[in-house]
Amino acid sequence: MPIRVYPIAALAALALSLTGCDRAHDGPIRVSAIGGGPSAVNPNLAPMNAASAFLAEASAQGLVRFDAAGEIEPGLAQSWIVSDDGLRYTFRLRRAQWADGSPVTAQQVVARLRAALSRASRNPLKPVLGAVSDVVAMTDSVLEISLRGPRPNFLQLLAHPEMAILQNGAGSGPYRVAEIGPAGARLALPPAEDDGAPAGPDILLRGERAALAVARFAEGDADLVVGGTVDDLVYVRASEIPTSRLVLDDVSGLFGLAFASNQGPLAEPQVRRAIAMAIDREAIVEQLGVPGLNVRTSLVAPGVAELAAPVQPDWVPLPLDQRRQQAAQTIAELGPQTRLRLRVAMPDGPGYRLVFAHLRRDWRMIGIEAERVAPGAPAELRLIDAVAPANLASWYLRHFSCEASAVCDAAADQALLAARLAPRSRDRAAQFAIADRTLNELVPFIPLTGPVRWSLVSQRLSGFRPSAFARHPAGELIEERP
Repeated sequence: MPIRVYPIAALAALALSLTGCDRAHDGPIRVSAIGGGPSAVNPNLAPMNAASAFLAEASAQGLVRFDAAGEIEPGLAQSWIVSDDGLRYTFRLRRAQWADGSPVTAQQVVARLRAALSRASRNPLKPVLGAVSDVVAMTDSVLEISLRGPRPNFLQLLAHPEMAILQNGAGSGPYRVAEIGPAGARLALPPAEDDGAPAGPDILLRGERAALAVARFAEGDADLVVGGTVDDLVYVRASEIPTSRLVLDDVSGLFGLAFASNQGPLAEPQVRRAIAMAIDREAIVEQLGVPGLNVRTSLVAPGVAELAAPVQPDWVPLPLDQRRQQAAQTIAELGPQTRLRLRVAMPDGPGYRLVFAHLRRDWRMIGIEAERVAPGAPAELRLIDAVAPANLASWYLRHFSCEASAVCDAAADQALLAARLAPRSRDRAAQFAIADRTLNELVPFIPLTGPVRWSLVSQRLSGFRPSAFARHPAGELIEERP
């Protein structure tokens, strides 16, 4: 049964109908992030889980940051100027301090940004920051980022926690990490300068399994659950939490299967095409029951300005039965001695198991057997469930470059390089169209739908808003009243 989602503005009107999960509470804001516990992760060395990303957003600003609705607002930079040609961003820093009281300088910010862009960096945003040609400090409070070509959504990349500015493992606030350990972290705002009173409530942040986080919220022991995906939405359905407390972010990104092997029959594009066209995506989306979730067949999501019309596979107009007939014929032509078996790497959660059950059924209809394996195990296909960090075609297409994908084409890589160096937006868009067309014929990825990100939000958190990037800043959870 599909979940009904109410606008945030309607939450107050429903207050009288709510269960114990909305009990009034004036103490610390209690946040449960689905997954592992929070830690001060260096994103240039290791990926962040949901709790660590929340910790970084709260305690370590970037030059800019997202507000509650996903719009750009000042962070360490109090202002910025973009040159007329879009190739230079000049940032003026506000007066900010590290946890030890020393001032934040432009030189320190530059060093951090250069580290994120370095050859050794494993920062997940590095592949889409290749347009940065230089980062220099002009003075102690002014720095400049130069680009090889204009990037209209460049600031969106700088606003993510992966681009937070750290010094000796700590940030510049607005929250300070008062305590951190295996049980979680306590975040505190510094006292207000006028009266020395706390500027807002502390935040108690923990990371835990989805089932436990949902149960805690249902019992009124958590004000916020973040980090939800389609995998664990079933726990919300099984609870008695009012649907008005479920907030779905309107995110874009990738949800589908990347080919991790180009050996044997999978070396042939027509075989990969047959595997992709046999899937009943409508049935998967209907079973997931997420409002607004749509079938996807293109590599790049609709609505990306740099690629207004992503290429669709040639089989899209065909009825499902006809698609399966063609796919079955392709597999049968491999010969009776070839029994294609696919290992699909994805986590062992209820939502992902549901998706895999549909895939296995669909592929069995065309003569292919499939088994689910753990994410790190050898596999022919791997699940990608990722939110796009910015409205950029390059983020989608670079997942399938020869540096990142087992199935790739040098011509697509060349087009992506030309797009990175293109001085004008229309030239960049033309190169993306070439890369998209080349990759569509290659079939390195099987799109299924878009990613799903959700949160559980108590009535107390009046400032919480859906975000296009699934980012929810700690400082704006409670709306300030005039």
